[in-house]
Amino acid sequence: MQGKRAMLVLADGRTFSGWSIGAEGEALGEVVFNTSLMGYQEIITDPSYKGQIVTMTYPLIGNYGINPEDVEARRIFLEGFVVREACARPSNWRSRLTLDDYLRGNGIVGIAGIDTRALTRHIREVGAQTGIISTTDLDHRSLAQRAAEYPTLDGRDLAGEVTCDQPYTWHDGAWNLESGYGRGGKSEFYVVAYDYGIKHNILRNLVRVGCRVEVVPASTSAADVLARNPDGIFLSNGPGDPAAVTYAVDEIKKLLGKKPIFGICLGHQLLCLALGGRTYKLKYGHHGGNQPVMDLTTEKVEITAQNHGYAVDVDSLGGDVVATHLNLNDRTNEGMAHQSLPVFSVQYHPEASPGPHDARYLFERFTAMMAAGKK
Repeated sequence: MQGKRAMLVLADGRTFSGWSIGAEGEALGEVVFNTSLMGYQEIITDPSYKGQIVTMTYPLIGNYGINPEDVEARRIFLEGFVVREACARPSNWRSRLTLDDYLRGNGIVGIAGIDTRALTRHIREVGAQTGIISTTDLDHRSLAQRAAEYPTLDGRDLAGEVTCDQPYTWHDGAWNLESGYGRGGKSEFYVVAYDYGIKHNILRNLVRVGCRVEVVPASTSAADVLARNPDGIFLSNGPGDPAAVTYAVDEIKKLLGKKPIFGICLGHQLLCLALGGRTYKLKYGHHGGNQPVMDLTTEKVEITAQNHGYAVDVDSLGGDVVATHLNLNDRTNEGMAHQSLPVFSVQYHPEASPGPHDARYLFERFTAMMAAGKK
């Protein structure tokens, strides 16, 4: 599959030539790589990739097509998409579109035919940086200059750009082969979920474990949430620099000790900031479906899906907070719990779809915490 020429140029001048997939034009953002072998549709529709151009390290992408069920948000938020080979003839009974058609229909600029292994090695060596994909300007010098001048993610509140406009109630539960996503059954718990860029499969898993879920915008006040009198509060994933989402941190502080709280990814980072911790930028982040994490409470190792460019400095947290999960690749923090308050969070994604599913027990841990709070 070859067509119109395209170029990907990084801020440091490293240049990759290929051909256009998806929409023609230009895309600017931080270039990161994802090591998942499948789940590209979920990756493309994950709001946490706002501000980023995603490179898939697996060389063949699009081989099982695109279907209308496996989306994680109301629309696509990532800036651009990079693959070695984009399959033009997918084979799957659920497929409705090719990858190329899907990206084009959603206005996403992509590039195929480049050496994604070389790009990944370069990012690992020098760190994540801004880049530009262009089908209109093929002058690598001007593209490098524009990429270098583009803002990094540091200090950018992107959660406010991907959150919902109004509160809404979520109904869909787990997917099954015969009927797709079913409606939830009896709801034992009422959960208010903050949308900082929430993935649909998080909501499906909350419904799966017996929750009635109401989703609220990122800027919703603590007073508003407490007035709804939920059994628990969920803090979602999302994009950008957690330290820039100061309004969320301020409201989370007011929720501590009032209701059980569970956070994932950006929600974990914001919760730690509210507890007095600090966050920092990783060299190239964790993006993929194969990160080994140890649950320090059970000493079991889980294979996890992750998508974050920032991490929590565990040493910055006070004595009332304990680390519960550890990344076995780089020893970064992957989870915490408060010793006296009903509060816990993880950095990775237990809701991962299509997987791995090793950590889905955390949703049951949340319901157990809410059940204890109702006694």
